[in-house]
Amino acid sequence: MIKDIDSLIEEIRKYAKGAVSDSRFQHSVRVAETAMKLCEKFGLDGKIGYLAGISHDICKAMPDDLLISMSARDGLPFTELEAKKPALLHGRAAAVKLQEDFNLSEPDVIESVQNHTFGKIGMSDLSKIVFIADKIEPGRPQVDEAYLKKIKKLSLNELALFVLEDNIAYLEKKGKAVAPQSLELLDWLKSITGGENENS
Repeated sequence: MIKDIDSLIEEIRKYAKGAVSDSRFQHSVRVAETAMKLCEKFGLDGKIGYLAGISHDICKAMPDDLLISMSARDGLPFTELEAKKPALLHGRAAAVKLQEDFNLSEPDVIESVQNHTFGKIGMSDLSKIVFIADKIEPGRPQVDEAYLKKIKKLSLNELALFVLEDNIAYLEKKGKAVAPQSLELLDWLKSITGGENENS
């Protein structure tokens, strides 16, 4: 349990406001609000969801060299995709920053921030929620009334699968590489939801 979570949220919110562009900060607020609602829907603490959401992009504007050096401190190897495009390390860097500069040690929050870009096999419910919230916050162009109606009745795992399939299709359409972690996550989510999502 995090002591004085309200103060920590405000501290990170202020940091985020100064560290990223205004449009990125507004995105982070929408992700935080969406994560809070999803947490409440699926039986998690809404404030924890807000904290993870407001934190997820705090390193988005960092220069590549700093992203690389900060991310390296988590002890995990860099994938080929991360090495080619260090901007993709912003979640890992943010997770390190939360631990080192904000004294945050809540494992689920750290994991959810660290893995919000690609996801990973076995991710916690909070990690799934932040991953989803990042992709379905109200500022995203595909999120209209029909989209929201389509996802409303999905379970958490079904929703994660739907959003991931949608994201992979988008990346492939744009000719962008899909991270191996995302493809592994796709197979894992299919295995625990019984296969292809009916709504996709």
